[in-house]
Amino acid sequence: MTEEAVPAAGQEMSYVYAVCRAGTPVETALAGQPGLEGAPLRTVRAGELAALVSSVPSVSYGTEGVKAQMEDLDRLEVLARTHHAVVEAAYGHAAVLPMRLVTVYLDDGRVGEMLGARAPEFSALLARLEGHVELGVKIYADPREAVAVTGGAPETDTAASPGRAYLQRRRSQQRNHRETYRAAGSVAAEVPARVDGIARAHVAHRPQQGDLAQAAGENILNDAYLVQDAQADAFRAALAGLADDVPGVRVEITGPWAPYSFATPPAAADGDTR
Repeated sequence: MTEEAVPAAGQEMSYVYAVCRAGTPVETALAGQPGLEGAPLRTVRAGELAALVSSVPSVSYGTEGVKAQMEDLDRLEVLARTHHAVVEAAYGHAAVLPMRLVTVYLDDGRVGEMLGARAPEFSALLARLEGHVELGVKIYADPREAVAVTGGAPETDTAASPGRAYLQRRRSQQRNHRETYRAAGSVAAEVPARVDGIARAHVAHRPQQGDLAQAAGENILNDAYLVQDAQADAFRAALAGLADDVPGVRVEITGPWAPYSFATPPAAADGDTR
């Protein structure tokens, strides 16, 4: 953000959640609904496009305010949940391009300028996403579950010394660990062939770890697929039972979601605040 563009203290800025075609039901269905900070949603039109926005205080969403919010995990969670909730609500009425978290402009005029400048790109992306949803495929490997299902690790030699018995148990655990992850890899390798002809596009995300990986086991696959609305059930059916007979391996299908992974709106040259 250039020095001339720094918002005045107390000034409100325009936070952009998503871009859609002008004249869609999004404009009327979400108008006045609460967004961030409880501010009502509205749309900014420019030509054939419209942006779903709300006003936010510059003290919290200017350059320094955004930095502070990114460092406050509790605040960041609220921000992300609200942003995504607005996008999902909008996608229930029409195809939208979800914008990156904390996409903020100085005012509605700047939002309109952005829409005009990016009109060809946004229009092409909307044409690609219309009538489509995003479905996620996650695969988890859990060696402990594999042991429980198969009846536990092989027994150690009862006559062995404590040290030898420990080594036997460790080797058994390591073998079970390798076999479970190998099986999970084999299951993951089957996914593309099963959904071939159903999915229109595919994005491989980094497996989730830490607080993001709330399910049991380790997430080894975290992929997103672009699927036509009418093909969502066929996609799920194609992957049904994929790991039913594989102890310690679990397949989870998530969605349908607004197609975040395929929207790829361009980043601003000067950061998130324009």
